[in-house]
Amino acid sequence: MNQRTIANTVSISGVGLHTGQEVNLVFKAAPEGHGVKFKRVDLEDQPLMNVDVNRVVSTERSTTLGSGGATVSTIEHLLSALSGLQVDNVLIEIDGGEVPILDGSASPFVARILEAGLVEQEAPRDYFVVEEPITYRDEATGSEIVALPYDGFEVVSMIDFDSPVLGQQYATLRGYEDYAEEIAPCRTFVFLHELESLFEHELIRGGDLTNAIVIADRHVPQPRLNALAQKMGKETVEVTEQGILNTLDLKFHNEPARHKLLDVMGDVSLLGVPIRGRILATKPGHRVNVAFTKLLKKAYLDQRRLKGRPRYNPNEEPVFTTEQILEVMPHRYPFLLIDKIIEMGENHIVGLKNLTFNEAFFQGHFPSNHVMPGVLQIEAMAQTGGLLVLTKQDDPGNWDTYFLKIENAKFKNFVVPGDTVLFKMELIAPVRRGICQMRGTAYVGNKLVSEADLVAQIVRRS
Repeated sequence: MNQRTIANTVSISGVGLHTGQEVNLVFKAAPEGHGVKFKRVDLEDQPLMNVDVNRVVSTERSTTLGSGGATVSTIEHLLSALSGLQVDNVLIEIDGGEVPILDGSASPFVARILEAGLVEQEAPRDYFVVEEPITYRDEATGSEIVALPYDGFEVVSMIDFDSPVLGQQYATLRGYEDYAEEIAPCRTFVFLHELESLFEHELIRGGDLTNAIVIADRHVPQPRLNALAQKMGKETVEVTEQGILNTLDLKFHNEPARHKLLDVMGDVSLLGVPIRGRILATKPGHRVNVAFTKLLKKAYLDQRRLKGRPRYNPNEEPVFTTEQILEVMPHRYPFLLIDKIIEMGENHIVGLKNLTFNEAFFQGHFPSNHVMPGVLQIEAMAQTGGLLVLTKQDDPGNWDTYFLKIENAKFKNFVVPGDTVLFKMELIAPVRRGICQMRGTAYVGNKLVSEADLVAQIVRRS
């Protein structure tokens, strides 16, 4: 899919849960590659804040972004709405430090975004593709979040509060189609004893009994309930047979688990790109969600850095065997540095070298600390690239390639006995007058070990 933004400017207003202050948000369309950003229009310099997990400054009862001295808190429901509707680029102008709580769910945000309309942009959407399990576990709380490879998107949330009222629950979302109806309406929840403590510490000045499910998992005398009700602007409240205050009804039997899934989607969207994979969240919370997302961010950055990394399946037939390479290349032992070619296209080629302790260069190059010389890695790149251009000649066995220039050579990791090195060469300009320009990269597993820009000339053998 391509990236998306909103079609029209739209606004929403409400009271912050913890600050109790009225705040206004204005959603504006943003160009491709912009991402989601907050702009504090109430501050003098109107600072911009990227929605990025590395900008999180607090996860105490909500997720808070910060930049310099500016912050925006309680962002998770809004981000969940944007994630669930697959909105990639939007500017959110906000005139306060906290996103309004509204009804405690993501539905009001979903409604306003859909009212604004969605527009597909021209640039393709970037994804983080989960290629191997990524796990975050908090031993103290038993919270755990795992990302697994999956052809699509799925989130499963499981909660267990060891409570006679709110015990084990789970919720699942497959894809995005059902998000607006099945996940977005699910409201935040709080235990009654927590609510009393929050009021005592003046932490939820904008809270009332209509924007949260209040669960009474312990017996509370009616006089205490009445006192709490008066603080919330009610004459009285009672506890239902289901163990929740009678100020609202559950929309789903597992609404708390669904809301936790909603929160996971909002916090994980701090990665900055959507995910192709399955997320299994056990006892999630903002702190755990953010810590997990930081692991995803590291894996995503590694994946993006290694986006061109070739894949090697030893069960597949090579494009060129060693014997076939010898028919084209003039090099012989001990200077033939490519064992086989595993991939070749119009403008790229991938060669492979299996390193053993018996390599001639290991005997004299740091004999007590065996490392493949960097210059030989460059030579292996050149031999790989030479095969690409020589095989395009009418009589490939009668041509050679010679270095003209080596630029931007960098050596990032040691190459040692036992390594399998993949050398990828890409033409960065058409071959003209026998001059070929190539970009070379060498990989061992997930590590980029060396890279260089090479220029060579194709010369007929005399």
